[in-house]
Amino acid sequence: MKKGYKQLVDEATAEIKTYSVAEAQAKLADANVQFIDVRDIRELEREGIIPGAYHAPRGMIEFWVDPDSPYFKPVFGEKKEFILFCAAGWRSALTTKTVQDMGLENVAHIDGGFTAWKAAGGPVAIKESKK
Repeated sequence: MKKGYKQLVDEATAEIKTYSVAEAQAKLADANVQFIDVRDIRELEREGIIPGAYHAPRGMIEFWVDPDSPYFKPVFGEKKEFILFCAAGWRSALTTKTVQDMGLENVAHIDGGFTAWKAAGGPVAIKESKK
């Protein structure tokens, strides 16, 4: 390996804004902030969700963020701050760096991800399965 995941995450983290769980929790009720959950749908159903977070799986994020893509999601065209998270903060660090490189402004991620959010007593809702 020329670069392992740790190096990639470290490099991304050096170039993005990172919020602590407490800082992110303080922004949860802010109408100018949109939380973005990049976890897999099975994780949401198994672990729960942050209320009000928009689910944008990491595998589709480049297509959903780009206004020229046929898969563009209008939420990413809003003038808000986007706070991304995953389970541990690794995928969200990489994703935040990617969308920042694509030109999405005002993006950050949560240090420690959803696991740290839950451990700190952050609000969690149940994600109903579509079975």
